[in-house]
Amino acid sequence: MATSEALTRRVSTALPRRRAAAPVRARRAALGALAHTALILFALVMIYPLLWMVSASFRPETEVFSSPGLIPSAPTLSNYLSGWLSQGGFGRFFLTSGLICLVSVVGILLSCSFAAYAFARLSFSFKRPLFAVMLVSIMLPLHVTVVPQYIIFSRLGWVNTFWPLLLPKVLAVDSFFIFLLVQFIRGLPRELDEAAEIDGCGPVMIFWRIILPLMKPALATASIFAFIWSWNDFFIPLLYLTDPDLYTVPLALRSFVSADGESAWGQLFAMSVLSLLPIFAVFLYGQRFLIRGIATTGLK
Repeated sequence: MATSEALTRRVSTALPRRRAAAPVRARRAALGALAHTALILFALVMIYPLLWMVSASFRPETEVFSSPGLIPSAPTLSNYLSGWLSQGGFGRFFLTSGLICLVSVVGILLSCSFAAYAFARLSFSFKRPLFAVMLVSIMLPLHVTVVPQYIIFSRLGWVNTFWPLLLPKVLAVDSFFIFLLVQFIRGLPRELDEAAEIDGCGPVMIFWRIILPLMKPALATASIFAFIWSWNDFFIPLLYLTDPDLYTVPLALRSFVSADGESAWGQLFAMSVLSLLPIFAVFLYGQRFLIRGIATTGLK
């Protein structure tokens, strides 16, 4: 009997609480739906230029700018076919950009990981001033160093070659990647180094066998950034490459635009869509490594 009375009291007290909580839940659900709707609308506004470019790549040349809508009236693949066969074959520009990105990523990972290990683990003269100079170089605009670099490469006779694009990548010039890897190595316990030293390992063996395998998340993050930045780089290739046969994809895309009004906009948009595919593929594949690397290096 006592149990049934207690149950009755619980039910009598729970019902008003549920009735009072129902409006709160409804208000939270309404706010959540409103927030999601606003985010979806904002995302559509942000992604509209990309969708319009994809739509324009399937339109005839005379109808590219005819409508701001996203659905072409007469879809065609002529822009892709003519764009791919233009300039002696657009595929060679993809091959050139791919090779430059591959060398750049490998060079950045090797050189910057060596430099980061030295700053994070080794003791040498002027370590702190050199690290401070490296941090300051991150804040310098690119255009500050362009003129002296161009003079050096011009005197070496390397203008219109790939050396100005590749050599800085293998000389640990990208301070951002060094700083990112330094932050990651500093998070690794020094007991690993001490245990390796007891086993007879020197600094090189410690780096190669202990530190480098543990740096995979940070190296993956650096490689993704290095690939995207190298693939999209327009200014440096424009500065050093004058022979159309050596053009990268961004420079080749510029060739579709002419100052006399004869621009091939349909082919430009079609090849621009294709040029985005490697970046999307790399980002989608490395997204989980990117998030893990940013979380472990404190780069937020």
